[in-house]
Amino acid sequence: MAGDDRNSNDRKVFIIDTNVFIHKYDAILSFRDSEIVVPLWVLEELDKLKTYSDERGRNARHAIRFLDSITKHGDPTSGSKMENGSILRVALHYDDDIEIGLDRSRPDNKIILTALTIQNRDGRRVFFVSKDINARVKASALGLKAVDYEKQKVNFAELYSGYRGANIGSDSYQFFSQEEFLNWKDPLNPNEFVVLEDKEHDEPLLGRYNGRDGGLDLVSELPGAISGIHPLNMEQRMALELLLDDTVKLVTLVGKAGTGKTLLAIAAGLKKVFDDSAYGRMLISRPIVPLGKDIGYLPGAKEEKLSHWMQPLFDNLEFILSVHKRPNLKSVDAIISSNMVEIEAITYIRGRSLPNQFIIIDEAQNLSPHEIKTIVSRAGEGTKVVLTGDPYQIDSPYLDASSNGLTYLVEAFKGQRIYGQVLLEHTERSPLAELAAELL
Repeated sequence: MAGDDRNSNDRKVFIIDTNVFIHKYDAILSFRDSEIVVPLWVLEELDKLKTYSDERGRNARHAIRFLDSITKHGDPTSGSKMENGSILRVALHYDDDIEIGLDRSRPDNKIILTALTIQNRDGRRVFFVSKDINARVKASALGLKAVDYEKQKVNFAELYSGYRGANIGSDSYQFFSQEEFLNWKDPLNPNEFVVLEDKEHDEPLLGRYNGRDGGLDLVSELPGAISGIHPLNMEQRMALELLLDDTVKLVTLVGKAGTGKTLLAIAAGLKKVFDDSAYGRMLISRPIVPLGKDIGYLPGAKEEKLSHWMQPLFDNLEFILSVHKRPNLKSVDAIISSNMVEIEAITYIRGRSLPNQFIIIDEAQNLSPHEIKTIVSRAGEGTKVVLTGDPYQIDSPYLDASSNGLTYLVEAFKGQRIYGQVLLEHTERSPLAELAAELL
């Protein structure tokens, strides 16, 4: 073990599960002055995953190369010193005599048994780090300290909503409605909205902090429908204000099902591309989570494979066309054929340079922070990116409302001038949909 100047018994021991590397390939750098143990079965799982063409495969390959770069500087089984002061080693065995009814043919259970063996053998406090909730429950039941990897987690209960309410006097109300500007002393984030209410007026005023003059600009009524769509509540009006402002390059719309996130984004994108010619193309994409390795393993041509997973996007386009007739663009097929609207899976936009486009990433709650970073960094000159999602409806087994890429981005970009966020809470589909979202 090269240069270890601390007693190994003084170090905390962290056993790292495979999914932590898939979530963030260099996650072990977050554990300083500790002993990092990677069970052999983690390496085997990474080896299997490296052939995948999706984000898991990419992170598996990155993780393997990253671990290789560290173990080159020492014996992997006895320990290699890392730059952050930690020791990395690979565990090759677990105690066969442990009498626990776990299926030992499963790699997940072998990883847990390795952690338990180290704790029993050395008498040290071992932390089992995993993104898999069930694995953490099993580890805890066996007496291990099981923890989630929380480096990129946010407190979802306190997620930045993008707006707040305030009461003002009648004089200020009248002044704001006439002058369309109001000085504001309380600290706000750029593009944050304030719903201003006055006891003498039934209709509240909506202000938006401009971040320049230390005040609120009045958000007036829209002059007409946006691609046939009218905002049905104050939150939707805020969303359209950000979607239609070309100076706001990144917009997040977070909300439960039926709040209009995707519909508003697509309606604004159609206006910006077809009516205003502000962007050369609208690109709509969403992650395909439940498909095993990737979409390529399904039968049929690419368009056939995509059709089922992209159907909600087609549904929104069809609804917009039903309320807003466009010359020469009377069907979804006509819109797609125009080459000004592209619907694509996340897998196929990676690596592309995307300038002068209105990009919508739907269901972004199913992306990890690293995936979000990769996608947003694709934005070229003149491009606007809109991310929509419901953090309560996550399909990925290793993400939750606090650790997914969408909520992580909201907190990371809060306070930036080119960013705006709206938390939509009111369902507009139907009373039944509203009740379903709240009760089920």
